[in-house]
Amino acid sequence: MITAIVLIHADNARIPETAQAVADTAGVTEVYSCAGDVDLIAIVRVRDHEQVAEVVTAGIDKVPGVLRTTTHIAFKSYSSADVEAGFSLGE
Repeated sequence: MITAIVLIHADNARIPETAQAVADTAGVTEVYSCAGDVDLIAIVRVRDHEQVAEVVTAGIDKVPGVLRTTTHIAFKSYSSADVEAGFSLGE
């Protein structure tokens, strides 16, 4: 499974409907509205890199209100739950 983090600059007047349309895009598992340098962050989870390209270029980039995207591919995920599970193995 490939995870991509897509940073989205959106039309400020359309953020809620843009976020929902992005969330409804196949391959997108989560969308966050946020403060800072970008308006929305989408998490894409698909089987291969070709699907990442399709979700972003044929899906997210075509959503009305999306002005610009930057995509980051995740190599490995870390979470506190993973660390805690590792420590509990020896118990």
